[in-house]
Amino acid sequence: MPEGHIPGSAPTEPNRIAAVPATPAASRSPQPSKVPKPSTATPTALRRTGLLVTLVLGGLTAIAPLAMDMYLPALPEVTDALHAPATTVQLTLTACLAGMALGQLLVGPMSDRWGRKRPLLIGLVVYILATALCALAPTIETLIAFRLVQGLAGSAGIVIARAVVRDLYDGDAMARFFSTLMLVSGVAPVIAPLIGGQILRVTDWRGVFVVLTVIGVALLAVVWAKLPETLTPADRHVGGIGETLAAMRGLLSDRVFMGYVLAGGFTFAALFAYISASPFVIQEIYGASPQTFSLLFGVNSVGLVVVGQINGKILVGRVSLDKVFAVGLAIVAMSATALLLMSLDVFGEVGLAPVAVALFVLMSAMGVALPNTQALALMRVRHAAGSASALLGTSSFLIGAIASPLVGVAGEDTAVPMAVVQLSATLVAATCFMALCRPWNRRTTLEGAES
Repeated sequence: MPEGHIPGSAPTEPNRIAAVPATPAASRSPQPSKVPKPSTATPTALRRTGLLVTLVLGGLTAIAPLAMDMYLPALPEVTDALHAPATTVQLTLTACLAGMALGQLLVGPMSDRWGRKRPLLIGLVVYILATALCALAPTIETLIAFRLVQGLAGSAGIVIARAVVRDLYDGDAMARFFSTLMLVSGVAPVIAPLIGGQILRVTDWRGVFVVLTVIGVALLAVVWAKLPETLTPADRHVGGIGETLAAMRGLLSDRVFMGYVLAGGFTFAALFAYISASPFVIQEIYGASPQTFSLLFGVNSVGLVVVGQINGKILVGRVSLDKVFAVGLAIVAMSATALLLMSLDVFGEVGLAPVAVALFVLMSAMGVALPNTQALALMRVRHAAGSASALLGTSSFLIGAIASPLVGVAGEDTAVPMAVVQLSATLVAATCFMALCRPWNRRTTLEGAES
């Protein structure tokens, strides 16, 4: 079966992205006699070290949840310490998220041209410096600025981790790996708020960034020592900005690819609405302590990880990825609807327990929605995987960044904005999925192309 083919697609659909043709070998790679041979591991060799690769890539994808979730229990404290309103403090989340979104557009094409490892190492170094400066920020304005730089640099780990997966896997195997990766990266949102809550017992919010700096240094050392290059010189793009723009145009013109990108982005917005609003909803509205919030956040993340493993171990290969994604979206929509009804007191005044259950179901459904939409999008392209990963990640983070301040528009005393944003984002995601991807045009089981 040709690589990138999606069985059952309409005859007029190209199997690959037309505007991103395979670059001739002569233009992609310099002659071996002129350029020293890099240390590049073959996909087969790396797949044999599956556990090591999974742990390293899991650490890279954990950058975002670590930077976000470990800081969440400290949001109310930052509000008091820097004398800033809650909506302004939430911009520290928005700035980091926007930085991660924009940074991917730069790092993704760079990794297609220069390989995966060099841009990754540079990004990690800048991330460490920016995180250390966050711990020293004297005002809310400087904290927002440093968080933006932190996000820009941290994007390298996110986008390159996905590109490495695309270098090594295809089809159902890629979907399974994304689900396995969720097991590793999912530990971060489980333990991050717990660690953050415990850090706040012995120090203030600045100590959270000190710990994040130490984690960044450790991750840099592991990547330097253990992650080989996965993009061979023959597969790199050396055509400059023109080739990069051509690749981006090809990706943007692929209707199905963009359908998955937008559907995944708005699904992520529903997730980020929860991340941004839940500290205030659970602690300020329902009176929970930072430690209780951290515990609930960890339980919800466990649900996401467990469902992600069910997806990878049981569903992938047996049920169409499109069908599983659709079911995940439906469950997220139902959970958001329940949260909205409870926030509007339709069932009378409810306590923390029913809200916590609805949030748990919503987060668990993300375990099938997010990894499958990533796999479905990246199945569409082999060349320019870094650029494709950048568009996939940028859309998610930009849409999430827009969702973040919306959850606080009505103040800290109501959960209605959070539920409205979650439900609206999920409905838009479903619309993009149905209108652009048109899953009924494909066979019930997606067969990924074999490399």
